[in-house]
Amino acid sequence: MITNVTCPLGNAKKGALMVPKAQCSESCLPGYRKVPGFFIQPCCYSCAMCAYGEMSNVTDSENCMRCPDYEWPNENKTRCLSKQLEFLPFTDDTLSLVFIVVSLLCFGKTLLVLVIFILHQDTPVVKANNKSLSFVLLVSIMLGFLCVFLFLGRPVDVTCLLRQVSFGILFTIAVSSVLAKTIMVCIAFKATKPNSMWKKWIGVKLPTCIVLACSNVQVIICVSWLSISPPYQELDTHSYQEKIIIQCNEGSVIGFYSVLGYMGILAAVSFIIAFFARTLPDSFNEAKYITFSMLVFCSVWIAMIPAYLSTKGKYTVAVEIFAILISNNGLLYCIFLKKCFIILCRPELNTKGYLYSQKNI
Repeated sequence: MITNVTCPLGNAKKGALMVPKAQCSESCLPGYRKVPGFFIQPCCYSCAMCAYGEMSNVTDSENCMRCPDYEWPNENKTRCLSKQLEFLPFTDDTLSLVFIVVSLLCFGKTLLVLVIFILHQDTPVVKANNKSLSFVLLVSIMLGFLCVFLFLGRPVDVTCLLRQVSFGILFTIAVSSVLAKTIMVCIAFKATKPNSMWKKWIGVKLPTCIVLACSNVQVIICVSWLSISPPYQELDTHSYQEKIIIQCNEGSVIGFYSVLGYMGILAAVSFIIAFFARTLPDSFNEAKYITFSMLVFCSVWIAMIPAYLSTKGKYTVAVEIFAILISNNGLLYCIFLKKCFIILCRPELNTKGYLYSQKNI
């Protein structure tokens, strides 16, 4: 039905006849657009809400306008609003606060263990487990806890470069130290036999060479990664309508997974050697703790990969931080907890006689 509507004209005198307006459809409100249809009258149309990411701010709009990448429509789709920025900040986020507190507590615990080992470095328990490797391992674990702070805050190109490289190299040093410990356990047992040729390998040179050689390979991988396709800051404007994810693009996926893969290879080799060495006499049974620590380490990082790939935004970063904290704590507790207990609570067991008495240390 056509409705005749008389509208006042600006220059018309009061009471004069006005030009009628023919209209058979209601006006399309802002947030909607006209949709021509198969109607008898050409002035008839229907209204449709603007599509995802579009808006209209005038009545009877012919077309909707798409919001810029950094903006999104309000609920009524009548105007564009700035998108919310998402990243894992240092403050104003409960998850970040938890990570900061846990990282500092873990750093403090590791520092305490290091101080205990330094103060008791001349005791049999510390000496028997290669104190130089223990110091290197503890320092790398401490720095590993601190590198969590590189994952917090708004990502920039510098932090994107440092976060992956730092944790990759620090964890490689830690796992290399564990591998060197494992090898030295096996050599120490073989060296106890009379006229053993393995005695010449006892000392600090071999474990130092193992740690340096394994760590240098990771350094070469990281340098190659940074030279070819380094990580950089990226704005993800398409995953969510209402927010922009500020994240680090790994640059080269091959480089990122090469770093993780190399760490995994070292951990697997250390696990295999320690597993077969677990049946050695109890006075050399650090291999048992190494076996369990590497089992925890590998399990955490294997579980991290699917979780890392299935999350977005700040939760992707949270998954990686969680893996760093758990794997570092696994190394700390599995390898050093019982030794600290003996040093502090059972000093009578911290003797050479006990060390060679076929009892646990």
